[in-house]
Amino acid sequence: MPKKVLVVEDNDKNRKLVKIILEANKYEVIEAVTAEESLKYLQDNKPDVILLDIQLPNLGGIELVKMLKNRQDTKDIPIIAVTAYAMKGDKERILSAGCDAYISKPIDTRQLPLIVEDVIKKHEIS
Repeated sequence: MPKKVLVVEDNDKNRKLVKIILEANKYEVIEAVTAEESLKYLQDNKPDVILLDIQLPNLGGIELVKMLKNRQDTKDIPIIAVTAYAMKGDKERILSAGCDAYISKPIDTRQLPLIVEDVIKKHEIS
């Protein structure tokens, strides 16, 4: 059974790229354009990992991470931040908000599936 990845990304090109890469690596990809769409999906589903763009319209990625980590039904889902924020201190700020890993844009297409696999494996062990 393929692992499920919820991709929350408002940029169509970025979302499609991530989907193509992950599906080529045998992941099932669920897409959400906004944080609100992801919350609707998470009401009845539990993905193995969430790939989350930090810069989202309305409810931002950091706010979503904090919400998910404070909810009983979603607090254990690993979250990988995918962001253009690459200034000094951004990675630390994003990880301290509750993300399990950090990927900067532009996305390294070779590294993405390896990072996703690593985060899922670490979560399964703990």
